[in-house]
Amino acid sequence: MPTVEHELAGLHGSGGRWRPVGAGPFALLAVALALSPIRPVWLWAALIAVAVALPWGLAAIVGARVRPYWRLSPAGLERVPARGPGEIRYARSRIEQLALTTADDGLTVVHKFGRTPAGTLRSLGMEPLALFVTARRLGIPVQVLDGETADLLDPAVDDPPPTGRGEVAVSLGPLPPDHAVEQRLLDQEARLLEAAHSPGAADAPPGGKVRLSSPSPLPGGRRAALLGLVVASLGVAMVVRIAAEDATDFGARLAAGCWALAAILGVLVARRRVLATGRVHWTITADGLSVRTRPGPRAPVELPAARVAALVVGPGLRLDALTGQPRPADPAVLVFGHRLELLARLPAHGLDAFQLVHALDDHGYHVVTPGAPAPRTPEYGLEGLPEIFAQVPGGRLVVADDGLGWADAAGDVVLRMPPDRVGGIELLTIAGHAWVRLYDADGDEFFAAPLSALRIPRTELREAAKAAGLPVTDAEYDAYLNAAFHSAVAGFTEPEQPRLSPSLTAPGVTLDATRRSRAAAYVASVLLGQIIALAGALWAGPYLGGFSLTASWAVPAGLLASVAGAWLYDRNRAQLRVSSAGVAVVTRRGRLEWDVTRDRVGGVGIDDSTDRLPRLVVWGPSGRVLRQVGFPPDLIALRRACEKHGLPWGPPDATRPAPPPPEL
Repeated sequence: MPTVEHELAGLHGSGGRWRPVGAGPFALLAVALALSPIRPVWLWAALIAVAVALPWGLAAIVGARVRPYWRLSPAGLERVPARGPGEIRYARSRIEQLALTTADDGLTVVHKFGRTPAGTLRSLGMEPLALFVTARRLGIPVQVLDGETADLLDPAVDDPPPTGRGEVAVSLGPLPPDHAVEQRLLDQEARLLEAAHSPGAADAPPGGKVRLSSPSPLPGGRRAALLGLVVASLGVAMVVRIAAEDATDFGARLAAGCWALAAILGVLVARRRVLATGRVHWTITADGLSVRTRPGPRAPVELPAARVAALVVGPGLRLDALTGQPRPADPAVLVFGHRLELLARLPAHGLDAFQLVHALDDHGYHVVTPGAPAPRTPEYGLEGLPEIFAQVPGGRLVVADDGLGWADAAGDVVLRMPPDRVGGIELLTIAGHAWVRLYDADGDEFFAAPLSALRIPRTELREAAKAAGLPVTDAEYDAYLNAAFHSAVAGFTEPEQPRLSPSLTAPGVTLDATRRSRAAAYVASVLLGQIIALAGALWAGPYLGGFSLTASWAVPAGLLASVAGAWLYDRNRAQLRVSSAGVAVVTRRGRLEWDVTRDRVGGVGIDDSTDRLPRLVVWGPSGRVLRQVGFPPDLIALRRACEKHGLPWGPPDATRPAPPPPEL
């Protein structure tokens, strides 16, 4: 096998072809030219136009400016400039080891003549795992230390300790090793090695095509671009109008300077908004990956599945669209080949990491996650557990004497609940775990706990309670039977006969948005309408008889228009329908927006595992986020509806299930 020279290039990019050059100074120049009494007037207007357009013209002439970046290769650690050959900073023959300090994510080069800080990993454009794996492939020792780079550069150095193998290790001063971080990096490297020697995604059974996109921001890039174009056009029109009126007095020239400045600022703000609202689009198949960023390069990043050994999904780096510098991103994706070379860095900001990981895993890709995912625990606890549970080691819930009881390890029942006190037993699924809820004779809930804490299987409790004549309900089990029966008899129906969605025909509950959210939408619409009316009156007032006269009819018109628009939207608002057949979102006029059948539902609940605002989502059985609900219904009513109709509440694979009793 030929020797492969590993190389790690830091994340780098360019400033962009259409990034204006010197926009601030040229804006001031345009204002200064507008205030100058230049004659003839056409020359005055032409100079203003040239000053406004010159930053963009220089950007088109200069083109994309490639930024310098860092590279770790068999030649050493070097900084590659924008033009010309690479500048070797730390030759490989002189590097003895690399030190990573976890307190500041700094990289220090330990060489024959001392120690030199190279900078933070973010400034180098390198991720800890990629640097760790590449350095070890190149034969460069890497130490992970708990501290900062400044502490590492302390001149007081102890004597080098022996390694026990006839060698002498390089002493790095008083900083202790960070065993936790180093072990995590070693574990991830081991998983990459395992994936590199395992069959790739090409050997996996072909699956369907999955498209994932980051959510569209509000306002979107097209609206921002249109608004910037309108402001720029208005500024140009006003300057031309002032020039046509000869711009003889200082007030007219001052107004022209303000309009020119407004045009420049409008374009710059619109450009900044367009770049900040970039979206990421993933297309995942068993044959390969395609990732596109908008706005961004026209050609998407294409990766064949045969080249991909593993993908690391977790916190990383991405290029800032405005500055072109590396910045933190969560999630980010590192793609490693079968020789542990870094194939690509794929942007994934804005995507749901949980959904992305499951989509990749479902298509046969090996996925490595740096850490455990954030906990997705529902709002349930173990309040109300009797103290006797903790006082009886090895106890379990049993059905005895036609009632419920708590038995010890020997099988003797030490606590009994007669059947007349049991008003109902409800079995349900919460966060992927079976729970039981007990009701008294009055119908009030007095106990809820996971069956794992009670040491009784769900099927055993359901069948034993039915045999004892206790009122037991398992809506999810019944919904599964109904779904199986419906799918079994669906093949006997005529295919030409139009059928409605089972989520609409099955009996269920329709949940609307809360009154508070609807009222807030009305108030926001009215405020927006009044702001637009006042701004329009302020701008067009001098041409329509004055601000007061214009506002006297613009404000009521804006109020009427905003209320009418909010009413038209609200009268056909979306509603959530929960039934034993699944979950659906329908409008008040009966139009189906989307539905998820019962066999595809793994959980319904609140997802607060990301930095974004909590959202109501529908999970699949594998944990993938299938749908997001765009309006907030009453969560208590939603939870009760899910439990009544057999839909599990909470995500299907919570990482932190409810704790067991104290003795466990």
